[in-house]
Amino acid sequence: MLAKTPVTIVTGFLGAGKTTLIRHLLANAGGRRLALIINEFGDVGVDGDLVKHCADSACPADSIIELANGCICCTVADDFAPAITALLAREPKPDHIVVETSGLALPKPLIKAFDWPDLRTRLTVDGVVAVVDAAAVAEGRFAHDPARVAEQRLADPSLDHDNPLEEVYEDQLMSADLVVLNKADLVDKDQIEALKAQIAGAVPRAVKIAPAREGAIGADILLGIGAAAEDDLSARPSHHDAEGEHDHDDFDTFVVTVPAVRDPDALIDRLVAATREHDILRVKGFVEVAGKPMRMLVQGVGQRFRRDFDRPWGVDERRRSRLVVIAERGVDHDAVASALGA
Repeated sequence: MLAKTPVTIVTGFLGAGKTTLIRHLLANAGGRRLALIINEFGDVGVDGDLVKHCADSACPADSIIELANGCICCTVADDFAPAITALLAREPKPDHIVVETSGLALPKPLIKAFDWPDLRTRLTVDGVVAVVDAAAVAEGRFAHDPARVAEQRLADPSLDHDNPLEEVYEDQLMSADLVVLNKADLVDKDQIEALKAQIAGAVPRAVKIAPAREGAIGADILLGIGAAAEDDLSARPSHHDAEGEHDHDDFDTFVVTVPAVRDPDALIDRLVAATREHDILRVKGFVEVAGKPMRMLVQGVGQRFRRDFDRPWGVDERRRSRLVVIAERGVDHDAVASALGA
C-alpha cells in the first residue's frame, strides 16, 4: 500500500510516433492496469481520440485524460498535477501511469514536478522514453544550419538561440532513459548505426537505444526501467536550465477546416506542396471523404504523409474535416489555409 505508483514519460518531437507506441502498449499491456495523460500542443485532440478508440479493460476510457492547447512543461501546476491526482484517486488505482507529452514539450520541467512533496510521496518517474523519427534525423531535420539561422535573425533580431528544433530535440534526448529509434524501416542499417552513435554522443550518460517499426516495443522494455528520474535531475541537462520559465513562442499552431474531399490523393498532394512552400513541421487531423462512411486520418511529418481510414463516423457525430498545422513562428495562416483548399 505504501509503494509509489510508477510513471513513464513518453517524449519525442512532432510526428515521431509517440501515440503509435502508446497504442501498441495498450494492446500488449500484459495484464497491467494503465492510465494515460495525453498532452497536445494544438486545440484539437487527435492523439487523445486515437488512443480512446483503443480503450479496453487494460486502460478504460475514463482512465485517459487529455490536456490540450498547450505544452505540459509550461502548465505543470495548473494542468498536470490535478490530472495525475485524479488518476491516483481511482479505484482500483492504476498499476502504471503513462504521460505522453506534446511534441514540443521539454521533459525536464515535468520530471522536476515529481520532486514536489505532494507527488514525491506517491509517485516515481520509472523512466523517460524519447521516441525519435529515425528518418527525419537521418535527413538532417534537426541539424544546425548556420545560414538559415542567420536569415532568421535578420528577419527577427530577438532570436537568442541557434535552432529551436534542435534545442527541443536535444532536450528530449538528454532527459531519456530509453531512446526508441522509430520508423527504422525507412532507413538502412548503416544509417541506424550512425544514428545510434550520434545519439550516444549527444547524451552525457549511457542510455538504451532500441530501433522500432510502428512503435512496436514490448511493455517489459518500456515499463519497469526503475530510473527514479526525479532523483537524477543533475544528469539530465537542458538548454533551458538557466531559464526561469520556458515558452514556445518559436512555434505556432492553428486549425484549418476544409470541405469534404472527393480525391484523397489530391488532398495529400496539396499538403505536400504546402509543407514544401511554408516549411510546415507537422499536420494531423480527421477528414471526411465524400460518399465514404469511414473517417480518414491524415498525418504528416515534413513532406512525408500517410492516410488511413481509422473508424466509421458516429451516427450523431458531426463530420468535420479539421487539420492541425504546426510550424515555426511567422507562418502565413491564410496562405496555408488557401493552399489546403479551405
